[in-house]
Amino acid sequence: MPIDYSKWNNIEISDDEDDQHPNIDTASLNKWRHEARVQREAESKAEKQKLTKEHTEHQQKMTAMREKLKEVDISKDTKTAAQLKELEKQEEEFKKKEEELRKKEKATPWNIDSLCTDGKSKTLINKAKPADSKPLTEDEKLERQQEFTKKNRDLLKKFGMMKKYDDSERFLTEHSHLTCEETANYLVLWSIDLACEGKNDLMAHIAHQTIVMQFILELSKTLKVDPRGCVKAFFSRIKQAEKQYMDAFNDELSAFKERVHERAEVRLENARKEVEEEERQARLGPGGLDPIEVMESLPEEMQACFEAKDIGLLQEVVAKMDPKEAQYHIKRCVDSGMWVPGGGVGGDDDDETEQDEAASGGAEGGDDEEGVYETIPPKKSLEEVD
Repeated sequence: MPIDYSKWNNIEISDDEDDQHPNIDTASLNKWRHEARVQREAESKAEKQKLTKEHTEHQQKMTAMREKLKEVDISKDTKTAAQLKELEKQEEEFKKKEEELRKKEKATPWNIDSLCTDGKSKTLINKAKPADSKPLTEDEKLERQQEFTKKNRDLLKKFGMMKKYDDSERFLTEHSHLTCEETANYLVLWSIDLACEGKNDLMAHIAHQTIVMQFILELSKTLKVDPRGCVKAFFSRIKQAEKQYMDAFNDELSAFKERVHERAEVRLENARKEVEEEERQARLGPGGLDPIEVMESLPEEMQACFEAKDIGLLQEVVAKMDPKEAQYHIKRCVDSGMWVPGGGVGGDDDDETEQDEAASGGAEGGDDEEGVYETIPPKKSLEEVD
């Protein structure tokens, strides 16, 4: 059976047809053809809409007239009957006009817009992947953060130092894997480190990039989509500089910088305490007592003796004290290393003997077995700790 290709004979030449006479400006001709075709289609559409509207109104009149004839006697109301006949005659004319319009549309050559129409269309929307039902443990989070930082440290620092929104948007688009919680965590820690070092201007800049990343992550949670899909949306809105949005951004930035300073103060205070504790542990004597604490707890007379390193004066002061009180203080001096009985010679029994002798105001031959002072290291100031 032969195939009929006649329906393809009536096709209007495309607007971008290049097969023209060399003396004719192709671009101008194609533009004129396109404008003429668009104008014809607009006129044809307007004509069809006008005919459809008039036909609908005419049919409504006919329906109303028929309803009216049902209520009256046709033999008596000849005027209404005549109007109905006139409307029926006009109905025939409308049908003829519609038929002519259909023939005219059928005879219109096909073009690029009318050649094909959608037979069927279907839209598919990818669903967001459900979040992991099993949350990560603290150890797993720490391990993931360390691994991420090790792989992307240079890129993270580069993003943190950026100033322009366009540069940040382009960078996150090229390195989409950086749009995540781990990047925000790194920037937070970096900000705290800078605050501890006193680099407040640089800290303020890194804090700005931190809030940028946090806003992107919050937007992804609100829309329930991947954070990488919110980069363009965030920068598009932030560059519009809407007052309400910018106020919220700047308020969060100010609050974040305050939290960074507070966290830095806590970290510095903890560092000071750790250094002081290390120094205290290094100062502890053989009995586990801190010589500074013991020195401050001694009576003023004994403190003066140790400061002057005067053993004779110390023996005189101890002789005047109650024996039990004197033995208590001398034992604490020995346990803190401030007083080394017998010059550090002898065992435990000798040490106890020397303590008793010192508490009783000295022993015979004391000049041969004088105690040895140990220098008390001074406390370091907080400025030296930093």
